[in-house]
Amino acid sequence: MKILKKIFLLFVFLLLPTVVWAHFGCILPSNSMVDQSKRTIYVTFSFIHPFEQNGMDLAKPEVLKMVNLFKGTKVNLLRKIRPITFLGHKAWKAKIRIKRPGVYCIYMVPKPYWEPAEDKFIKHITKTYVAAFGEEEGWSKPLGLKTEIVPLTRPFGLYAGNVFQGQVLLDNKPVPNCWVEVEYFNKGSKVKAPNEYMVTQVIRTDSQGVFTFAAPLPGWWGFAALNEADYTIKHNGEQKPVELGAVIWVQFLPINK
Repeated sequence: MKILKKIFLLFVFLLLPTVVWAHFGCILPSNSMVDQSKRTIYVTFSFIHPFEQNGMDLAKPEVLKMVNLFKGTKVNLLRKIRPITFLGHKAWKAKIRIKRPGVYCIYMVPKPYWEPAEDKFIKHITKTYVAAFGEEEGWSKPLGLKTEIVPLTRPFGLYAGNVFQGQVLLDNKPVPNCWVEVEYFNKGSKVKAPNEYMVTQVIRTDSQGVFTFAAPLPGWWGFAALNEADYTIKHNGEQKPVELGAVIWVQFLPINK
């Protein structure tokens, strides 16, 4: 009887509709702009489903750096992070004091994440920008990462409703017709999607790898450009594909009327 019950439950499970949520590497600073009165930011590094507010464990990243794009200097953030629990799963946090003017790009190269539901590894190279003390030069420079989204719109000082444009690069070359998934970081799950189509927005890049999106709500929005890596990783004796994600997080602020 126990075996029959298990078979029945499996049959029912297979009949149920399944929803595959979009994965996002995530870097969330406490603010995307810093002035003289508030030099310290707190940055959370995680791997999540942003709209649904579900987390997954994030192993300690392979690379975690902050680049001053104005000066060209880099700081290794791996020495600054501490483990935390975020959305019920392992994540990391860093306290960073900004000392000099500049546009700072914080980026993360994670360890590959095995996703059994999709039978592949996921590796999301993620970045965000913090502008300090009125400086705004350098934000449009590529970092030379394996894959990345280079902002064509200044990635800070944006209002909700502003258009954001980015160019997807893979091996430093534009990626035409690339799918870009977009999700809102739905803090506190205050926004309710009327159906599953409204959870993840989807865009396709043009012939130059450029996409355009207008953010309807204030808060943090994540953009993930997805491509298959030119290598595989062995799992249980079999070579498995790797989803390479170029992810950027951008903050949009409300207009105070």
